[in-house]
Amino acid sequence: MRILSGFERLLLLGGLLLVAAYAAARFYSVVYPPATLRDFWLNQAATAHQRVRPIQPNSRIPDFRLWSPKRMEAYQTGASTNVPAPLGVLKISSVGIEVPVLEGTDDLTLNRAVGHIDETPDPGEQGNIGIAGHRDGFFRGLKDVRLGDSVDLYTEKGNTRYVVDEIRIVPPQDVSVLGLRSRSSITLVTCYPFYFVGSAPLRYIVHASTEHPINLKIAGYQSPSKQEGVTCEKATRVQEIIQLIQSRRKK
Repeated sequence: MRILSGFERLLLLGGLLLVAAYAAARFYSVVYPPATLRDFWLNQAATAHQRVRPIQPNSRIPDFRLWSPKRMEAYQTGASTNVPAPLGVLKISSVGIEVPVLEGTDDLTLNRAVGHIDETPDPGEQGNIGIAGHRDGFFRGLKDVRLGDSVDLYTEKGNTRYVVDEIRIVPPQDVSVLGLRSRSSITLVTCYPFYFVGSAPLRYIVHASTEHPINLKIAGYQSPSKQEGVTCEKATRVQEIIQLIQSRRKK
């Protein structure tokens, strides 16, 4: 049996280290989401003082069946980097969504979770909380959300249940969807159409509200300023799309 030379041993060791590093990265990318959710539920249970009964955490990895190959690859890459503690957990049982909410809407954040939209109330506060997600990733399930579905937001400040009361399709310039509503709300934002090839031209908006009206003095929240640039042609086209979707649902 031939004895390996020093150089061959060095090559073998380097190869083993590369394999170990790759395996560790893959393991972390699969384990991070359920581990993050589990840690959040454990921390919430420890600090809630039994005010509410916490739901059982979902230990599964994300359901990739609706995801695009590009988004799955981006998710696995993003999950292998250091991830901050989530602001909360968003759950929509009717469509199987349970995902951590991170701060911000940059590409890295949305590749590994959904993101809290800047200048909207923090999760757990009154007002209209904005949360964004990718249409070919965590938020693809929004296509199947219906009026009356429950949207649960779990934070260290408390757990809030919202009920879907409006679904809209708007141009990306229309930031009025993040404005203050009559009731404490959560607004979910993703690109539209869901299966559009390339950069999607519109935004799919899911509004959900609580049962209790907002105390404006407590909320202390002002609507984002509405930007210019929405032409009559664009507005008419959006209305045509909405009418087409509604007619198909009736059928």
